Amino acid sequence: MNGQQDSFFKQVFDNNRKWVAGKLAVNPAYFEQLAQGQNPEILFVGCSDSRVTAEELMGANPGEMFVHRNISNIVGSADLNALSVVEYAIGTLKVKHVVVCGHYGCGGVKAAMQAQDLGLLNPWLRQIRDVYRLHKAELTAITDGQERYDRLVELNVEEQCINVIKTAVFQRAYLRDGLPTVHGWVFDMRTGELVDLNFDFVAKLEEVRQIYDLGTSL
Repeated sequence: MNGQQDSFFKQVFDNNRKWVAGKLAVNPAYFEQLAQGQNPEILFVGCSDSRVTAEELMGANPGEMFVHRNISNIVGSADLNALSVVEYAIGTLKVKHVVVCGHYGCGGVKAAMQAQDLGLLNPWLRQIRDVYRLHKAELTAITDGQERYDRLVELNVEEQCINVIKTAVFQRAYLRDGLPTVHGWVFDMRTGELVDLNFDFVAKLEEVRQIYDLGTSL
């Protein structure tokens, strides 16, 4: 590694030691307790964008959230990674809330709005283009390009919330416990604020189960 890389990684480990020292100063048993297991109440599905760090923007500590991130916060029906996270978080960890959080300025959403061949990304971005197709009338009626872009970010979040509801593990858990609830948020990096999209969970649950009811039994 060159000197710049050496300096970067030295800083990373220096930061880690400072973080450890700070935690121990407050609670000498902090890491012993952390190692005993996890009991998060939230599954957070977010974007891989380096500017959108789930724990930092929510002020969450280790152990408080189970986190999955990918390009444009997709919960795809063929993505075994995302589905395994949902399965474990709901089925084993018994989270009480699932949050799908997109962000304005999402590169994946922007790419999906453009007519270009992006190779391996094509089938991934097709999932966002499918969201555009489902809401074409609303989106094409928006004349301002930035507003249309922002709205597709929001609609993509809402569709991924619906994809969570479609899963068998969610349907089994909700029939049994009335939990988890599903929330749609957007992070506005222009202001640093989280925006609650007020995803109508109850209405969408009823709508989804009319078509995607898997006949799950208790």
